[in-house]
Amino acid sequence: MTRVWAERGSRPPAPRDQRREWAYIFGAICPHRDIGAALVLPYANAQAMNLHLEEISSQVTQGSHAVLLLDRAGWHQTGGKLRVPRNISLLHLPPYSPELNPAENVWQFLRQNHLSNRVFESYTDIVDACCAAWNAIVSEPKRITSIATRDWASVSP
Repeated sequence: MTRVWAERGSRPPAPRDQRREWAYIFGAICPHRDIGAALVLPYANAQAMNLHLEEISSQVTQGSHAVLLLDRAGWHQTGGKLRVPRNISLLHLPPYSPELNPAENVWQFLRQNHLSNRVFESYTDIVDACCAAWNAIVSEPKRITSIATRDWASVSP
């Protein structure tokens, strides 16, 4: 669900699906390079996170090192289960501080513009919608940069 414009006191109708099938978008962005790397997976766990870390690692420029900002989600915790590639360092943000994570704005954008107020016929349709939403945001020039750039995280040229 997402917010919509409506007359005060009214309850605008919106489709609602009571089924419980999930797909998780594991996504990472680089506002400086205006790129993103993502996987759509059926589970959010350490194994899925390891697949995502491999995908991010493959997108890091040769000879560079990426710092990945993470919240405190269970699958972001190492606990000896994560295999962090050599070209990535994990930086866990303080608890209850989503405003520090630029990726949160990407998730909000995807929900508001691509993924909310929809009912899907099948699990495949959910995955397809997630993939289409991610592909839309990474294909639009400067979209990631405009949504996720933070002055405090700027990289000097």
